Amino acid sequence: MGEPAGIGPEVAVAAFNALGGRVGNRELLLVGTPEVFASCGKVPESSVLATKAVAKRVPAKPDGANAAATIEAIALAVDKAIGGEAGGLVTAPINKAVLMQTGFRFPGHTDYLAHLTSTPHAVMMLASEAIRVVPLTVHVPLAVVPRLITLHAIIDTAEVVFAALRRDFGIAAPRLAVAGLNPHAGEGGELGHEENDVIRPAIAELKRRGHAVEGPLPSDTMFHEEARARYDAALCMYHDQALIPIKTLSFWEGVNVTLGIPIVRTSPDHGTAFEIAGRGIADPRSMIAAVKLAAKMADARAR
Repeated sequence: MGEPAGIGPEVAVAAFNALGGRVGNRELLLVGTPEVFASCGKVPESSVLATKAVAKRVPAKPDGANAAATIEAIALAVDKAIGGEAGGLVTAPINKAVLMQTGFRFPGHTDYLAHLTSTPHAVMMLASEAIRVVPLTVHVPLAVVPRLITLHAIIDTAEVVFAALRRDFGIAAPRLAVAGLNPHAGEGGELGHEENDVIRPAIAELKRRGHAVEGPLPSDTMFHEEARARYDAALCMYHDQALIPIKTLSFWEGVNVTLGIPIVRTSPDHGTAFEIAGRGIADPRSMIAAVKLAAKMADARAR
């Protein structure tokens, strides 16, 4: 369901109907308050898994009273996936500020899912047909990024990415490109030291472990078409370094994927969009892409 006042329920219902309630051999279920979904379009009552907590939808007007149902919907879907009753879950956008005002202590979906699945290191990937990117650091100020770039952070994140590319994307011999932090990947130390001090040693260790890794690469030249043909995913050092390329190349088809957790989870690569909620103009393409990718990943894990 996501944030009831945003476009999440709208694009969930639109995707459900566009796909005819199924994707491949898999039945789709909407999880949340039935009345919230009903206000966004017609769906079969049997296709809604209702939460005990109830949310009320007033488009563009988020309400802390809806937090319990929003959080419960996520937890309920996770339980179904962990128990094997569902192949995976697709989450609609939440409003983190509203949830945190009610005591929710997680900065986003990824952290909450890691908590629910007892996962020590969940990783966020943004994926489309054109590109897959992973930000090493996510929702932190840019000034904090350099001290979060450590040998272990790069190696541990890369290992999660390699495992997911094999298991979830069916790539037998995955290739990873690693971006530098500084302009021109540090220009040999003239424009920054992180590449020489941290990123190169991490890449060397990953290569020693038998992985195909390239980098550190200047981020201004690693995302054009010819460069992307040389790798299956790009590990970037900070949020915008990763998200600008995919949102430029695949704004409506980009999908947020959580790697490293024991269940399949995807979500559309957009927010709650309160400014257009309830106006009937929300574009469901990213949600449809998220549902299709979740099913594809679930099928890959089942093989």
